[in-house]
Amino acid sequence: MSIFHSPVFRSPSFLRRVLQVDAASCFASGALQVAAVSLVSSWLPGLPASLLLGTGIFLLVYAALALWTSLRAEVPRAMVGLFIVGNFMWAVGCVWLLAAGPFAMTSLGFAWVAMQAVVVVVLAELQWIGLRAAVPSSVHAQAAGGTW
Repeated sequence: MSIFHSPVFRSPSFLRRVLQVDAASCFASGALQVAAVSLVSSWLPGLPASLLLGTGIFLLVYAALALWTSLRAEVPRAMVGLFIVGNFMWAVGCVWLLAAGPFAMTSLGFAWVAMQAVVVVVLAELQWIGLRAAVPSSVHAQAAGGTW
């Protein structure tokens, strides 16, 4: 039996919790990058303040959307799919920035970007697991004798 067949992953609240963790991590990073862009830029030489500010604003918007999605009566599967794709694309962007990017980063800057890549891949995988385990309410209605 795989760990992914665990009741934890099949819990109705699992996908919501993963989305909320995604929202919280994006909010924390985004708020730090926006509120203290000069300070963060000095900690991470090689990453321009404009890049940190732009991605920080994006992360705040993403966080709000992920939180809103997690609080819906029924989590929209298409939105979760977009989050999954978006997280994988963020990871690809991070890897590109590390491997072929135009900025000469310090070790701390490299670690900041690499950490983001790892976190979003883990979140995307957990969202995928939660999405596959979540059964739409229409399926429940059909099983109970309801209509589509």
